[in-house]
Amino acid sequence: MPRKAPKPLSEAEIDQLILLARGNALARQIQAEHAERAMHSAALLQRHLPCARSGDDTLKILMITDVYFPRVNGVSTSIASFRDALERQGHQVVVVCPDYPVGQVEEPGVLRIASRGVPGDPEDRMMRLRPLLALGPELEEAGFDLIHVQTPFVAHVAGIRLGRRLGIPVVASYHTLFEEYLHHYVRWLPRRWLRFLARRLAVHQCRQLDALVTPSHAMREALLRYGVTAPMTIIPTGLALESFAQPAEACDFRSRYDLPGNARLLLYVGRAAHEKNIGFLIEMLPKVLEKHPEAHLVITGEGPAREALARQAREAGLADAVIFLGYLGREGPLQAAYRAADLFVFASRTETQGLVLLEAMALGTPVVSTAVMGTRDVLKEGEGCLIAEETHDDFAAKVNRVLADDTLRRRLAERGRAYAAGWHEDARAAELAGLYRSVTAQAAP
Repeated sequence: MPRKAPKPLSEAEIDQLILLARGNALARQIQAEHAERAMHSAALLQRHLPCARSGDDTLKILMITDVYFPRVNGVSTSIASFRDALERQGHQVVVVCPDYPVGQVEEPGVLRIASRGVPGDPEDRMMRLRPLLALGPELEEAGFDLIHVQTPFVAHVAGIRLGRRLGIPVVASYHTLFEEYLHHYVRWLPRRWLRFLARRLAVHQCRQLDALVTPSHAMREALLRYGVTAPMTIIPTGLALESFAQPAEACDFRSRYDLPGNARLLLYVGRAAHEKNIGFLIEMLPKVLEKHPEAHLVITGEGPAREALARQAREAGLADAVIFLGYLGREGPLQAAYRAADLFVFASRTETQGLVLLEAMALGTPVVSTAVMGTRDVLKEGEGCLIAEETHDDFAAKVNRVLADDTLRRRLAERGRAYAAGWHEDARAAELAGLYRSVTAQAAP
């Protein structure tokens, strides 16, 4: 019996076959791209990590973080500080972090992972978990002693999985009190819900760790209130005093930004973010201008609150007295800003440490600041600073007192330099290395 001729395909069936073929081709292309990225990352890892140890007492440390330079914030600064100091002490450190579309430079010991944007946050990136986990065999061969997770997002998930796979302990630093941040960015959920979620996530993640590092007593107390039971060690970030105080580049800060020579400069350094309480400084400024009409508030840094803060200054009639400069480089321009300022002002409610306070003191700039959360550990009345209440009257009174008294300002500058010298990053890195050795010894079979 003759075979029937096949029924012609309809246009719809032809379209479906075309889509299927395209899908198969796209899938193969994606698989090839994933394999290529994995090979590239593995090659970078081999290039960045020396194979041989320099001594029996040295450690191989894998730091994993969701944020690093060129993204400028306290976490990036802390990682770089500890990494540099640990390496000076003979340890080997590899930092795994997201790649950034602009501004990054390749440097030894920093492994960039493919990333994507974070909705609503143009400054940050989210690492892709799959290519990071695909590095497992190479990481195992490298022989790391432990993993140090720096942030609680993809980095934490990857750190815990890799720690289990490699059979090595996982330590984490808790840099940020997220319950005080989230409501500024997730406005559609009630604040009490966000606080509950942030606390439960912290407790869950900390249970997975072998040890936890906090930068201040205030952060440790907050985590204890949450119900965190993981072993906690307080190790604040130190300062690279020699390199920070002696930049390669110098500039005349006032001339560069067309600031009057007789202007009294109040400097803020940090992210222009809602939780930094910069709006309070703007609200307080008129009480300073009553006594010192030549005063200017100089705000350095970028962030999601910058436009709102500029609008606040304009609406208060302070557009000429509040100056926004954006980010300043840490190899000259930022130091010039500190040195040119008559006073450093700070009122953040959420700092887990407040490194900028120590930077100001190290360069001889007196500080007027509130002492809340981590800044309580940093600030000591009279040691380079005056501590103010978070009221316009008290804060402005302290600012006016320093601006009006040259003898007080010089004394605070001198004592501040001496006080900041006690926060050298080498001492803090030695504390961290001691914790690493304790954790690895406990994990040893």
